[in-house]
Amino acid sequence: MTLTKHTSLYFSVFFSIYSTTPVLAETEDFLEEISVTGTREDTLKTEIAETNNSLDEQEINEVRPAHPSELLNRIPGVHVNVTGGEGHMLSIRQPITTKPVYLYLENGIPTRSTGFFNHNALYETNIPQAQSVEVTKGPSTALYGSDAIGAVINVTTRRAPMEPEVEVGLEGGANGWGRLLLSGANTWDDDGLRGDLNVTHTDGWRDQTDYDRIAGTARWDTILANGASLETVLSGSDIDQQTAGSSRLSEDDYKHDPTKNYYGISYRKVSALRLSSAYEQEVGNSLFSITPYFRDNGMEYMPNWSFSYDPAIKKTENQSFGLLLKYRMDLAPYRTRLIVGADYDYSPGSRDEHYIDATKNSEGIYDAYTLGEQTYDYDVTYTGISPYFHIESSPMDKLRLTAGLRYDSVEYDYDNNMSSGTFKYRPSSMRFPMTINRPEDATVRFSHWTPKLGATYQFTDNLNGFVSYRNAFRVPSEGQIFRPGSSEASLDLEPVEVDSYEIGIRGRLGSRFNYEASYYYMDKSNDLVTYEDPITSDRYTTNAGETLHKGLEIGANYQFNKQWLLAMSYSYSKQTYEKWLEKGTDYSGNELKSAPKNLANVTLNYRPALFNGGRIELEWSHMGSYWMDDANTQKYPGHDLLNLRINHFINMGNKKKLELYARLMNVTDERYATAASFNRFRGSEYAPGMERSLYAGLNYKF
Repeated sequence: MTLTKHTSLYFSVFFSIYSTTPVLAETEDFLEEISVTGTREDTLKTEIAETNNSLDEQEINEVRPAHPSELLNRIPGVHVNVTGGEGHMLSIRQPITTKPVYLYLENGIPTRSTGFFNHNALYETNIPQAQSVEVTKGPSTALYGSDAIGAVINVTTRRAPMEPEVEVGLEGGANGWGRLLLSGANTWDDDGLRGDLNVTHTDGWRDQTDYDRIAGTARWDTILANGASLETVLSGSDIDQQTAGSSRLSEDDYKHDPTKNYYGISYRKVSALRLSSAYEQEVGNSLFSITPYFRDNGMEYMPNWSFSYDPAIKKTENQSFGLLLKYRMDLAPYRTRLIVGADYDYSPGSRDEHYIDATKNSEGIYDAYTLGEQTYDYDVTYTGISPYFHIESSPMDKLRLTAGLRYDSVEYDYDNNMSSGTFKYRPSSMRFPMTINRPEDATVRFSHWTPKLGATYQFTDNLNGFVSYRNAFRVPSEGQIFRPGSSEASLDLEPVEVDSYEIGIRGRLGSRFNYEASYYYMDKSNDLVTYEDPITSDRYTTNAGETLHKGLEIGANYQFNKQWLLAMSYSYSKQTYEKWLEKGTDYSGNELKSAPKNLANVTLNYRPALFNGGRIELEWSHMGSYWMDDANTQKYPGHDLLNLRINHFINMGNKKKLELYARLMNVTDERYATAASFNRFRGSEYAPGMERSLYAGLNYKF
């Protein structure tokens, strides 16, 4: 019966997600976990030669993240900071950065085109109502292409359950926080439909940092008459926020007036819409899938971090028409699996910018501006065609070998709608004029071969290991090439390249303790460096750097009994400049700034019977020290945060269930920084983290 096929499809995905904090370790086979990102379909984790962690629907529901950091920072080696609202910067085998070194997916499809990267991309997905969030650390370029250097983050949407379901969640908290979560779903014969809606508002804990968000997802899963499956997903977000963001305060204001915001006029408005339909048919030992998709991304923003050298209002737009093709064949000899595929992405876009004259009030806060001349107006189309090849084989029962190769052919077609050349503009808020270079119409092309090799070995039933080599690259973004500031050679920029080596183990001791550990060594060459003239503040970007990133990541869970669970993650990294000459200063041998050496997260969960499936959780989150400047003269000491969460279920008959929950963030009211830097003119500066905050809510499912 086709209903049975649908049921099997649903449950195969439902049980494929790995949680870093399983409820009952005694009943969960750690070494049989599944990854859905490594080969774009279900794969045993023991046969993946890379570090992969997932957070499942239960953990997402229990954490109730107001920001992605509250969820993702539980994973070893992952740090997500807060830049305002749900904005963020990541550090995964890289420093805390806005650079395009991470790839964000929704159901395996990039949420943005390579050329139009947004470091805040997680707020364009609906994480609080997701099925899972999976992080594959290190390069994944051989399968996914440019940007997949530090990690790939895949957010999967929820399927419909087999029975009708309606869910309503209401939440309130500190600083005017309010959130409404609505869901409705059902399955009829071969068709499952689900709709999710997320409406969020906060006044912001710092001055003039209010945030509004509407996000929604509609998903239809069906089994066709020929036995093929069709998964159609429509998702979107609309975000309107004022941003203190990662704007830093002087050390005195950070300590004594942390809610202060020097940039009260800055803002960010974001819209994102995605539509995809994945057709998949499995016949015998082969599988064919084709996934057409459409994306529409728009953003208008006034970035506060560039007021001193490039005050502007920026507007970018792009649409995408893409296609993912894949054919997989399983062969009997040596349990061989062959995958061939190709990705196509056609993304026309545009950029429109005006400089602004911003003015300060008597307290030194920017509170007004006037719109100046237009500085950029251009259209640019990104086109990428990328065939790839992947093979797995087991010449021995316990040994699994993998290899892959991808070829990326990328093109930017750029049309300048203004006069070309070098121009100077003089905002009244700047001591010196800005230098703006606008290239003439051009077509810029890049190509890259990306290999990967890996092996996994099952030493015993309770111990698995892997080794891998992976190459990665990222092409310059459209802004780096065609919005070059004062640079006159931006059309000559080249891709950044990475070689990564990794070794790891996964294991279990008895039925209560499981663990995994990995060591990586990553060399990045041809890195793009932004230079700033110390006199005129002119900026430009060039290929000039080589950096080395190496570290250890460890995760473990111990289930004392059915009530008590301890989950731990720890990472140590050292990130250094190997070749780095900037403004006449050689930083070679120094450590990268904003690169924390130590990260740790420990959660202790207690699930008493009287909570009816709920729990009390105490979380300790640790960030170690990092350098605040390239010269390694000033260091942020790091911080430790405690968070407390509690939830309780109330059965109400007729399968109705009411959940009451609360969370207290930053229990000890620690003064800490989400970002810290040192400037020789302004001294030490800190972006303060949120003070102690209480949230509470209820969730009703019927």
